[in-house]
Amino acid sequence: MVTAVETFLDAHPFERGLWLVVAFAAGIVAWLALPTATDWIAFIALSGGLAIIAIALVPERRWPHLRLALFGLGAMAAAGSGTIWARSALVGQPGIDRPVVLTIEGKLLERREEPAKDRVRLVLLARLTASPQPVRVRVNLPSTRDDASLVEGSIVRLRARLMPPAPPVLPGAYDFARAAWFDGLAASGSVLGNVVVVRKAGGETTVRKVQRLLAVHVRSQLSGAPGAIAAAFASGDRGAIATADEDAMRDAGLTHLLSISGLHVSALVGAVYFIVSRLLAAFPWIALRIRVPLAAALAGALGGIGYTILTGAEVPTVRSCIGALLVLVALALGRDPLSLRMVAVGALIVLVFWPEAVFGPSFQMSFAAVVAIVAFHSSAPARGFLAGDKHGAMIGLARSLLLLLATGVVIETALMPIGLFHFHRAGVYGSLANVFAIPLTTFVTMPLIGVALILDLAGVGAPAWWLVGKSLEVLLWIALFVATKPGAVTALPAFSPVSFVTFVMGMLWLALWSGRVRAWGALPALAGVAAMIATPAPDILVTGDGQHVGITGQDQDLILLRMGRGDYIRDNLLEIAGIKDNARAIDTWPGARCSPDFCVARVYRKGRRFAVLLSRSRAYIDELALASACERVDIVISDRRLPFSCRPRILKADRSLLERTGGLAIYLKTGQVRSVAGGQGHHGWYRWPSTEHGSSRQSQGIAPDMPKTANWPKTKKSGAPRTA
Repeated sequence: MVTAVETFLDAHPFERGLWLVVAFAAGIVAWLALPTATDWIAFIALSGGLAIIAIALVPERRWPHLRLALFGLGAMAAAGSGTIWARSALVGQPGIDRPVVLTIEGKLLERREEPAKDRVRLVLLARLTASPQPVRVRVNLPSTRDDASLVEGSIVRLRARLMPPAPPVLPGAYDFARAAWFDGLAASGSVLGNVVVVRKAGGETTVRKVQRLLAVHVRSQLSGAPGAIAAAFASGDRGAIATADEDAMRDAGLTHLLSISGLHVSALVGAVYFIVSRLLAAFPWIALRIRVPLAAALAGALGGIGYTILTGAEVPTVRSCIGALLVLVALALGRDPLSLRMVAVGALIVLVFWPEAVFGPSFQMSFAAVVAIVAFHSSAPARGFLAGDKHGAMIGLARSLLLLLATGVVIETALMPIGLFHFHRAGVYGSLANVFAIPLTTFVTMPLIGVALILDLAGVGAPAWWLVGKSLEVLLWIALFVATKPGAVTALPAFSPVSFVTFVMGMLWLALWSGRVRAWGALPALAGVAAMIATPAPDILVTGDGQHVGITGQDQDLILLRMGRGDYIRDNLLEIAGIKDNARAIDTWPGARCSPDFCVARVYRKGRRFAVLLSRSRAYIDELALASACERVDIVISDRRLPFSCRPRILKADRSLLERTGGLAIYLKTGQVRSVAGGQGHHGWYRWPSTEHGSSRQSQGIAPDMPKTANWPKTKKSGAPRTA
């Protein structure tokens, strides 16, 4: 067996190094998945021990490749875990203890206009009442109270309602607290009243001023949705894009076009490289004296760096710029620019400086798309298809279009599970939409925007802007056409990270190896997809405050205890349940009987009726009456603390429990209860409750005990409970 592994590694010398980056990323993921510092130390020790054992005990003469592989994988996994741990310790910012309303004074670090939401988002460095050191705070200011003097560097005073960074509202939902921890945010909230400028800044930074003026200029040349999208392409300012347009682009699989990513940076760098190389080659005196590819690569690099800085230099854009620069280096050196080694080097650079990026969808989707493209086009079938007899220009064009469509299908296959894992919904026809949208954006819209901006210097850019608007109208038409087709969007309930990791490892095996052995990666990839599809939707969802409850499985509708005034909670409940858009109030559902204070819902699963008592007011209830109602139902859910006398048959999820567990996902068929706390370890961004029930396990970073469900029904023949 060992000899077979050694032979295999000897036969794949160019692919072995790629797995070192995978091992580094695996170390980062292990740090997130393991709950306590003891576990992190153990993982680093075991990984480092593997590297030491490989060097000390594996004979180099007999198994040199296996020895090197074990050493590299162990060392890189340990390095990855240590890197993210160090990053967390250096930049992590604990959130405030509780919601507060207070007046703060601090330095304005960032100002981001969001016209589509009628607000301006401000980030301040301020000293809070309970904070000895200044911390970063993010607040929303209504556009009606905006002031032109609010520029970066100003000292401002404001009164705000601040909240600690929120953990996921439900198991599997977005973890804002984790994102805020690595962004250094201690609180977020909204401004009450006006903002007072205590001391004006010397002026905006040149880059920020140019970015803002560029966005305003583009929107002044193009109105409506095309202007908002054009401003996003030119300056990275997405604040004016309407929610409906963003939703249509998302459901059509075109969201990546709205954020400055690899596509935009690559298009700009490629255009600069092409134009400069052709211009220099047109002058023999210059072409004979300098290396044209090197000069063109330098110009492309300067253009890419400038565009990255101009659009805000956010992490996804920086990642894309790094990748583009590596491609330029390869072109300048005469190497293959589209190789998995270049992709691996780019990924490693990003992970060393921003290891937390591996948790987010942006990093996962961007590198998954690039790996899929390079692996597919370097495969023997794709190379053979392009190299075949073309029999004329039309046949060659048809081959290219078919390969483009196949590339889109490959990309969607790689990206759809990632989108489903993070957002619980994904566009089905994205590959078809991207076949038309990507060439339109890359070769028509973005070059036209560049031409229009250049012509504006002479005041004659109106015709070019008209063309830009028409191209963006076509882009929006594609998005709306695809997004509104039946079956255009698929939704899945939150599924296990194990299923997702299984899929990712299978796809990596398919992409990184060559030859027939790569086909073995299809097995774990398909197994991961099958596990995702087979994941059942939770029957009952409860938010951490107990105020919002969703019941699934009722004619494709999600039954809500409270509809709420905003969309955030409702959207989270729909996403985790795997339901697209159908939500209805419990008052309109015939399966429930409601009074102003309580509702009793009857939920049928596995041939048994479960009675669920839901509180929806804070009015005083006689304890004896409440105890009587509790004993006649299976589950009680309440946003208030219920007395000990309230003892339902299976589960009492009142405020006392929910403060320790966070949001819940209840599966009636299996008796499983998942909690937000159960998915959080002893990481800095999650605040464990200091209650009597949770304190004994708090120090270990382990979820508080869920109530024992010894009374959970074992058979389908259990008698139906009486309703309250």
